[in-house]
Amino acid sequence: MKSAVLVFPGINRERDMARALKLASGHETAMVWHAETSLPKGTDLVVVPGGFSYGDYLRCGAIAARAPVMDAVRAFAAKGGLVLGVCNGFQILCEAGLLPGVLMRNARLKFICKDVHLRVERSDTPFTRGYNAGQVIRVPVAHGEGNYEADEETLKQLEGDGRVLYRYCSADGAIDEDGNINGAAHSIAGVVNERGNVLGMMPHPENHVEDIMGCTDGRGLFAGLVAHLERAARALRK
Repeated sequence: MKSAVLVFPGINRERDMARALKLASGHETAMVWHAETSLPKGTDLVVVPGGFSYGDYLRCGAIAARAPVMDAVRAFAAKGGLVLGVCNGFQILCEAGLLPGVLMRNARLKFICKDVHLRVERSDTPFTRGYNAGQVIRVPVAHGEGNYEADEETLKQLEGDGRVLYRYCSADGAIDEDGNINGAAHSIAGVVNERGNVLGMMPHPENHVEDIMGCTDGRGLFAGLVAHLERAARALRK
């Protein structure tokens, strides 16, 4: 798996993400500066990492979404390339028009930094292939604006098309107010675009991939991506 992690001024999770990708794939990750106008040749996966791009001025992700490299990301996604946005990366993808909806201030207007539980809604996508449908995983969050909102028609379409891949939940998988840590509509923690090749999620799976962290529930996302791309490569060789 040849992956590329975008680097914007102000982000702080690009190295965490690059490490997780290397551990999963065995390959170094290309770091792509925001002013670049193209992606490395042969890129299989583009990741927009978390942090505070441009200090979160204007709106979170609004400036980064207009960076030169994002035109290349849009073109990559339009051709079916896999794109993953985590936390600020999710905000950037929404601002860039690659995903519907918007990330608002958390319902209690406080920054949240802790482990949360997520329920995996499907296991038949590149981003969830490493899990079982209905599985509950534990990963960290660190955000002040992770409250996913969209108009009712969009939410209806997301649900009807099965495009909600991750939801905030309790430890036993219940979808309730207590488990919905930021007030997100329908407890949405991660959604994909209509084609299913672009995922945005607020939690940070990259920080739960090593035994030393005490939890490795994030591994499944990266292992699933590797397995998906390996299967695609085998199919092309036949």
